Amino acid sequence: MPLPIACILTLGLLVTTHSVAADHSPIDPALSVALAARSAEDKRRDAYRHPADTLTFFRIKPAMTVAEGLPGGGWYTQILANYLGAKGTLYGVTYASRMWRMFDFATPDWIDKRVEATSQFPERVASYTDNGITARGFTFEEVPENIRGTVDRVLLIRALHNLNRFERLAKTRTEALASVHSMLKDDGLVGVVQHRAPETADNHWALGNAGYLKQSHVIAMFEKAGFELVAASEINANGLDNPSADDVVWRLPPSLRGSDSDPDERAANLATGESDRMTLLFRKAE
Repeated sequence: MPLPIACILTLGLLVTTHSVAADHSPIDPALSVALAARSAEDKRRDAYRHPADTLTFFRIKPAMTVAEGLPGGGWYTQILANYLGAKGTLYGVTYASRMWRMFDFATPDWIDKRVEATSQFPERVASYTDNGITARGFTFEEVPENIRGTVDRVLLIRALHNLNRFERLAKTRTEALASVHSMLKDDGLVGVVQHRAPETADNHWALGNAGYLKQSHVIAMFEKAGFELVAASEINANGLDNPSADDVVWRLPPSLRGSDSDPDERAANLATGESDRMTLLFRKAE
C-alpha cells in the first residue's frame, strides 16, 4: 500500500513532491507516493526505466482508465494500480492466445501459463493494493465491446517487438494496433517505450527478433494504424547501448543472456545498462 510520505529516497537521489520530470512537468505527489511503496529491488530499475518521468510524459492522472499492454511481471502494474486509485480502472491486455504458440521456445505448459495469466490479472492487481481499483484482463484479439471508446491511456512498454516480429506471419501488430485504436476515447493517448535500434541498422535485423525496432518504423506503423505523433522524449535513452547485427537486447540487464561463461562480456553488458529506448506519445489522427 502507498505510504503517506512527503519524499522518497530512490537510488540515492532525493525525490520530493516538488520533483520535475525530464520535460519540466511537475511530478504528481500521489505518483511519488506510489513509487515509494515498492520494494528496494523494484526501485533499483528506476535508473533505467524512469517511471516518474515516463508516466508524467504520458499524462497519466489518478482516476483514469488505463490499459497496460503486456503487463508481464507487473513492474508497472504495481505503480499504476496504486497511482490510479479507487476511482481508476486498469486493464491488462496481453497477446492473442494464438500468438504464444509462435515462439520457438514455447512449451504447452508455458503457453498455458501465459494464457491463464490474462484472466488472473485482477488477482495480480489485488496483490499490489486493496484500494478498490477496477481491474480486468483480456487480449488484443478479444477486446470487450463495452470497453471500446472508454480508455484514457494505452501503454505499450517494451511490447511492440514481438507483435512486429510475427506481423508478416499473422498480422499480429496490425491486429493489436487496431484494438488499441478501438479502445481509446477520442482524446485518448498511447504511450510507447520500446528498445531502439540504430536508424543505420539492417531493416531485417530491426524487425523485432532481436528485441529492437527503429524509431522511424514505429512512428510509421502507428501512422498506418490511424495515429499521429504528439511528442517524443529521450527520457529512456541510453547512449551506451549501440547494438550490432550480432546483438540481441537480452544480452543486457536484467536478462544478461549468453554471458554466463564470459565474465568480461558480462561486465561490459552490466556497464552498458539496460537498452536504449524510445519514448513516444500518440493520439488518434484527426
